[in-house]
Amino acid sequence: MQFKDLQLNKPILKAISAMKYEIASPVQEQTIPLVLAKKDVIVSSQTGTGKTAAFALPILQLLFDKQDAGKKAKKIRALVVSPTRELAIQIEENFKLFSKYTNLKTTVIYGGTSIEPQKEILKKGVDILIATPGRLLDLHKQDCINLDYIETLVLDEADLMLDMGFINDVKKIERLCTKEKQILLFSATIPSKVAELANTILKNPETINITPNTSAAESVNQSLYYVAKTKKIELCLHILRNIIKGDILIFRRTKFGVDKLEKALSKNGYNVASIHGDKTQTNREKALNKLKNKQVNILIATDVASRGIDINNLDAVINFDIPNIPETYVHRIGRTGRAGNVGNSYSFCAADEKLYIISIEKLIGNKIPVADDNPFPLDPNAKPEVYYDKQKSNTKKGRKSAASKKNKKRWY
Repeated sequence: MQFKDLQLNKPILKAISAMKYEIASPVQEQTIPLVLAKKDVIVSSQTGTGKTAAFALPILQLLFDKQDAGKKAKKIRALVVSPTRELAIQIEENFKLFSKYTNLKTTVIYGGTSIEPQKEILKKGVDILIATPGRLLDLHKQDCINLDYIETLVLDEADLMLDMGFINDVKKIERLCTKEKQILLFSATIPSKVAELANTILKNPETINITPNTSAAESVNQSLYYVAKTKKIELCLHILRNIIKGDILIFRRTKFGVDKLEKALSKNGYNVASIHGDKTQTNREKALNKLKNKQVNILIATDVASRGIDINNLDAVINFDIPNIPETYVHRIGRTGRAGNVGNSYSFCAADEKLYIISIEKLIGNKIPVADDNPFPLDPNAKPEVYYDKQKSNTKKGRKSAASKKNKKRWY
């Protein structure tokens, strides 16, 4: 279906045309009419399917049609809550592009940066606010945000938001908004805790399931390497030297692991950048821009980057650490093989991660192909290596635990 058949107005269609979009994706085709009809909706669809436009376009239409030119100050009438700074920034960029030929104003607020400039923008008034939960509640507590006029509340990437521990914040934000609001819940997957939240706050919602939450992207060639933890860096170097080229996203479970791998790859002559929760927003944006501008071709990240980062034509994903949540695997490899392109994923599984692979394969309904070109194969009888966090070992309890392992092999 073409966008012009979705009852969108001329200013919005003009913006869509300027972006050279003509055909609506399935999630857009199904969602836009329901939002325009002011229905609550639950949308389950993987990243890269056009979810942002599915809620941004109808929200802009509804707000545009109800504008009151006589009001001196704009009121926040649409609120989009996002789990990460990167995703919030990306959503704001999309809203601004789609509203180019309207006078609707959008802004974004998030933590990790100065709060004062955000206060100044909010004072001038905005129609649409995109926010991360923590900063939103901070500014509301300081009486800088009024949610009494919210007509539409969007909870984007709801499963990730709840995984990150924002459940109470989300519930509080929902209660602060008007009771008559429309709620749109978007999520790559709908696990039980998301379904429970939806049942609590949505009113007779329409459900849209574009892609089953158990499927991995068909456009991604998956490879699995069983390898000892102590050999993972060597395996990573082997693959980078001999198998994959282009832009690569590597996932690690911890911030310490990200920093360690970045140093190792840099020492071996690779141009690398990294992002994780301890880095400032400025440094995270610089790292992303380096990849986008071809200053580096490898980005190492914790799962803060598994969704919401717009990287075009990503050639490969490496799961240096296997995620302990099966759905996270699907999100990670979904960063490549997008927009009709073919991507590749390479997963490194140590002895203590085998159970994670079993859970992932159960979720996706397929076996992940085991690579037959592994130069560092894991001994089938290998036992999990001893591992502990260096930072935790600096505590009294951690030092005692570390001392008990002093004769055992350690890996960081």
